[in-house]
Amino acid sequence: AAMGIGRDSRHKHYKTGGRSKTSIKKRKYEMGRPATLCKLGSKRVRPVRCRGGNMKYRALRLDSGNYAWGSENVTKKVRILDVVYNASSNELVRTKTLLKNTVIQIDAQPFKQWYLKKFGMELGKKAKKGEKKDDAADEEKRSRHVLFKQKARASKQKLDPALEEQFQSGRLLACIASRPGQSGRCDGYILEGEELVFYKRKLEKKKKA
Repeated sequence: AAMGIGRDSRHKHYKTGGRSKTSIKKRKYEMGRPATLCKLGSKRVRPVRCRGGNMKYRALRLDSGNYAWGSENVTKKVRILDVVYNASSNELVRTKTLLKNTVIQIDAQPFKQWYLKKFGMELGKKAKKGEKKDDAADEEKRSRHVLFKQKARASKQKLDPALEEQFQSGRLLACIASRPGQSGRCDGYILEGEELVFYKRKLEKKKKA
């Protein structure tokens, strides 16, 4: 029979180096299970019955999740495109493993559409001379009331340049906040501010190496 995973400390040495006598066998409440290591792929989740009849949801593969844009207070369900950084091991990046606190790339489209609707501005679009006419055409489709509301919002709006740059490529850097192997979900938040600067620096360093 395969050996089980135990999380007991009875088998360990004392601080002074002595062994403790095992007067007791392994117990079910000390049981551990093998790590899932959820991969990037079409959704595959398995339920696991746990102690007390509780359920855990083992995500074996996932390809989407809910991601929050903190500064704008908006959350959208988006596709996960790629795994780019993991602090514990590059091996996890190579195998595209989704774990908590992994830095990934997500699809920017749902956030672009929301931004356009709220502020009337298209993100990641470089303004050219010929495109001003298109904006005018868009303005005709919207009522004056909506236009004024969007202009008022846009006048107070300030977007992080590092984030705006990412919208041009259509991919945003995000961090996973949930535990896919426990909850069966891969949710998180878009990286902004100092955190974004920190991970960008890490990625550049990795590229040079």
